[in-house]
Amino acid sequence: MIYINKELSIPKKEITFTSSRSSGPGGQHINKTSSRITLWFNVILSPSLSEEQKQRILYILKTRINRDGVLQISSQTSRSQLANKAAALLRFAEILRNALIKKPARKKTKIPRSVKLRRLEQKKKRSMKKKMRSEKDE
Repeated sequence: MIYINKELSIPKKEITFTSSRSSGPGGQHINKTSSRITLWFNVILSPSLSEEQKQRILYILKTRINRDGVLQISSQTSRSQLANKAAALLRFAEILRNALIKKPARKKTKIPRSVKLRRLEQKKKRSMKKKMRSEKDE
């Protein structure tokens, strides 16, 4: 199980991994091994997620999800497939955790009357200053 937050954990059977050639570290060894790991998670078909969670994930992570509703995360930071797999799982959990956080609604605030009056007073002073300059020139 992959634990996302207190209410959500996703079974590993819902996630698939593929490996491919990495562009990361490895020297000549890089040409022989497939150390990049790509994690695939189908958001739409996942039984672990509620409809509300699916909609939220699809909206917030729309740039990372393809047309079929599959979330794709790649990791190629290490020479080891195992380390890249662990890194991809950590990033997957972090991305989903951040996507499911609900931000509180913004409370509208009113501009205080004193601030409005101060601004108008400054405008009057600036106007008078400019008026005085133009009268001297004539």
